[in-house]
Amino acid sequence: MFTSHCFSMFFFLLLLCSSSRMSNALNDALKKQHSDMLSLGAVVDCTSLAGKKEQVAIDMAIEDIYAHANHQNFPTLHVENSRGDPFRAASSVSYIRLIDDKILIAVKTLIEKQHAKAIIGFGTWQEAVFVAQLGNESKVPILSLANEVPQWASCHWPFLVNAARSQNAQMKAVAAIIQSWKWRKVNIIYEDMNPAVTGISPELIAAIQEVDAEINDLLPLSLFPPYHSLSKKLEHLKNGSCRVFIVHTSITLATKIFMEANSIGMMDKDYVWITTNAITSQIDSLNASIISSMQGVLGVKSYFSTTPKSYKDFHFRFHYKDFHFRFRAMFHLQYPGEPVPEPGTSAMQAYDAARAVAIALMEKPNLKSCTNLTDDAACMHEMNGQQLLGKILQSNFEGLTGAFNFKEGKLAPIHIFRMVNVVGKSYRELGFWSEGLGFSENIHKASKYNRSMSILGQVFWPGGPWSAPKGWGVPINAKPLKIGVPAATAFSEFVNVRYDRPGDKPIVNGFSIAVFEAALDLLPYHLPYEFIPFNGTYDSLVQQVYLKKTFDAVVGDTTIIANRSEYVEFTQPYSDSGLQMLIYFKPKRVERAWLFKKPFTTFMWVFTGVINVYNGFVVWLIERNHNPDFKGSIWNQIGTMLTLAFTTLFSLQGEKLHSNLSRMTMVVWLFVALVITQSFTASLTSLLTVQQLDQTTIDIETLKKSGAKVGCDANSFVGKYLEVVLGFQPNNIRIISSGDYYPQALKSGEIAAAFIEAPYVKVFLAKYCEGFVTSGPAFKVGGFGFAFPRSSPYLPDISEAVLKLSESGKLRQLEDFLSSSYNCLASNSDDNLDSLGLNSFWGLFVITGGMSTIALLAFIFRYVRERWYRPLGQAQAQQHHAPSVDELWMFAPEMENQ
Repeated sequence: MFTSHCFSMFFFLLLLCSSSRMSNALNDALKKQHSDMLSLGAVVDCTSLAGKKEQVAIDMAIEDIYAHANHQNFPTLHVENSRGDPFRAASSVSYIRLIDDKILIAVKTLIEKQHAKAIIGFGTWQEAVFVAQLGNESKVPILSLANEVPQWASCHWPFLVNAARSQNAQMKAVAAIIQSWKWRKVNIIYEDMNPAVTGISPELIAAIQEVDAEINDLLPLSLFPPYHSLSKKLEHLKNGSCRVFIVHTSITLATKIFMEANSIGMMDKDYVWITTNAITSQIDSLNASIISSMQGVLGVKSYFSTTPKSYKDFHFRFHYKDFHFRFRAMFHLQYPGEPVPEPGTSAMQAYDAARAVAIALMEKPNLKSCTNLTDDAACMHEMNGQQLLGKILQSNFEGLTGAFNFKEGKLAPIHIFRMVNVVGKSYRELGFWSEGLGFSENIHKASKYNRSMSILGQVFWPGGPWSAPKGWGVPINAKPLKIGVPAATAFSEFVNVRYDRPGDKPIVNGFSIAVFEAALDLLPYHLPYEFIPFNGTYDSLVQQVYLKKTFDAVVGDTTIIANRSEYVEFTQPYSDSGLQMLIYFKPKRVERAWLFKKPFTTFMWVFTGVINVYNGFVVWLIERNHNPDFKGSIWNQIGTMLTLAFTTLFSLQGEKLHSNLSRMTMVVWLFVALVITQSFTASLTSLLTVQQLDQTTIDIETLKKSGAKVGCDANSFVGKYLEVVLGFQPNNIRIISSGDYYPQALKSGEIAAAFIEAPYVKVFLAKYCEGFVTSGPAFKVGGFGFAFPRSSPYLPDISEAVLKLSESGKLRQLEDFLSSSYNCLASNSDDNLDSLGLNSFWGLFVITGGMSTIALLAFIFRYVRERWYRPLGQAQAQQHHAPSVDELWMFAPEMENQ
């Protein structure tokens, strides 16, 4: 009986235990069923800091929504690692395949075993696209945290949702930095995640090209072995001249890049490093050793408003600052052995995405099967993936990163970015950049915007200099620049190439060489170079630079013209621009003895003489009774009258006149005489000037109509210009090989005119001034400049140096020295056309000399006659004396008094 009692007790206990186990099993099954109904999946990189922060943020979002809403069915978050073990892969390609396989397996596990209603994660759009088809087939929404998912991907896979905001505008912010400091070339370092898809953003390339910058080198790097290639690739960039680097990689790869760059001396003076948001947003989580290797880095960081915002959805309330502190606390609990980071952009976007899914799961679907169900989990089981996707796309709440609502399947992109500068143990914020506005110190409405980053204040550059780097430098082992110079020029004063002995190194000098060397002296660095003579045309010389076959630059008397600018870029011109026509005229030995009478007509001369005699007669007649000089013989009085008439032209005889009538007559005539003499002077001057100008009235049309020969320099563009632009026939264009042959060709009539560039004309006229003049207008062509390859880093500095030479007066001194050795003055000419000599007025001298001679002969004749007839006259006078005419005039006053 005892045995049976014991057996009964044992059976009861066994039954009780079995019942308890069955009950527990049943409860576990029910919980599992409920958890499967509200299961969420996340695929993140658990090996990276960004992945860990995303996981913490997703946990926080689910907890905030369900805990504050007192919801009974708390969803379960299943997290899968998107990365594999890098040491298991022999190459980056195999490692990428391992990642893809691992992601695919992780998604299948979440969908098939964990029954996830939605999956969040996928930091790159390549990963999201890789699993998008699986989400389409299973009707499970895939929420990607990649900043960019192509539009075609969302259209092809409707269940792929881009839950992160586009940051394409940051590429324009990077380009704005480059434009601010006028850097011409940049190197781009990017992470090559998949050999089938390029990792470089096309938006970055387009933005750089929009600011007229050029991509010098594209360097794809991989985070995975072989690591030794990183050092070699950075050394390759170091050996180049470009010193501006844009790093567009993950934070993990970026830390390796900067550590290696610092160790090989690429974080020193003259280097520029710019990072995009993926790196900049996580700088605060880096350790001190990595920060020390990034000193001077400029970064672009997404901006989200941190002003306190209250979230009242589902009766829960918190602020951004609350999220910030709670995130750090939760991260410390989950990863106690790691430094506590700031949330960053990736964590905030993951939080908003998880919140959108959690809110969508809490809403009951409008299904008839849910009408009689009070269990939310049972009702949730009735919601299919299509309905959940619709609820997610209908999200409308204020998230940590801004308004979370989808328009055409996308969230509003980010348009404002912070500009940060790594200094000391962390970084400092310089200011902001807003798309379409530019840089500003703050983002208030009253902020002042500027296209230049210089308004943000001082930047701490790598190596510690306060001045902005040039963005390029001479490589350490740089070879001397091979500079081509024309071996033979029409005017050796500009470029002269000679050899002391055959086979020796050429000696190159001249005006163009002196200007170039003076410009190099103003550069802040030493630029090694060597001159290499080139035999050929100037166009061929320039094309050698474009083809990069022989020369790195061209220095000489190279004219800046359009077709050459298609191949190279020129510095600022260092000489005058223009093409001038030079002619020679031989002075005409024309008969100019009577040139003095040209100003007046014959009638004018006759009338002037008549009125002059008439005025003299009037004055004589009035004054004859008051002035003894007006009396005497009839011939004496006529001579006195004429003398009085013509001296009126030069002086006023007022003190010798006694009658007011004669004085008035004299004053009026003096005024008229003054006007006549001044008119004569002006008219004669005009005639002489016109006569000289007539010698140079040769124009283009006259030369073309007459078929005259014209000359121009050999190997220059002028011959083509004369033919195409000015319309000369090719057979009328004569090529002159040397500038010293122009005088002979012009004087001999071999050519009627020479077309020479303005700088040459100055030298030519300084050497040969007699009879050579310019005629007609100057034709606009470019001046002389130095040619460099397009986007050459040396070009801006040398152009600036040329401008400094001009502004300081040094260039003028070189020009004066060029022509100072040729002192050809017009005053040394045998035939000075500007002076009136004896040959122009010998007619007047003949008249006055002839009159003097006649008067002299008359006086001699009278004197001889008086001496011959005086003895006979004395005898007759004694017999009968009769008074003479002179004696009668002497007694006239006495007779009048009586």
